[in-house]
Amino acid sequence: MFTPVSSRAASAYKRVGAQTSVEGASPHQVICLLFEALLQSLNAARGAMARGEIEMKGLAIGKAVRILEEGLKAGLDDASGGELATNLRGVYNYSILNLTKANLKNDASLIEEVTQLIVPVFDAWKSINTPAAS
Repeated sequence: MFTPVSSRAASAYKRVGAQTSVEGASPHQVICLLFEALLQSLNAARGAMARGEIEMKGLAIGKAVRILEEGLKAGLDDASGGELATNLRGVYNYSILNLTKANLKNDASLIEEVTQLIVPVFDAWKSINTPAAS
């Protein structure tokens, strides 16, 4: 259908803003952006669940799973990451499983559990002081 010009412009601005953020970011900052988007998706899923918006809940959970699978998990380097990479992969796999269950059972407590697992990992990542991240 027809979308007002202001909505289309806002949407284009968001896409360009997000793309620019990623293009100018260090690898450390890209991971931070992924964690931020993941937490936003988890919050959106909880909100949609509370409002009974099944389609929005599914979209938000799907986005969170994609960030975990295609972003955070895909970025792990098992060769140089050793035990830490293995443990993070386990956290991400467990989170994906819980999000899938949350979607099927409409269970917000599982989304909250994932959030409680991810926040400390994100906090630890933010505390890493790399020259490119400063």
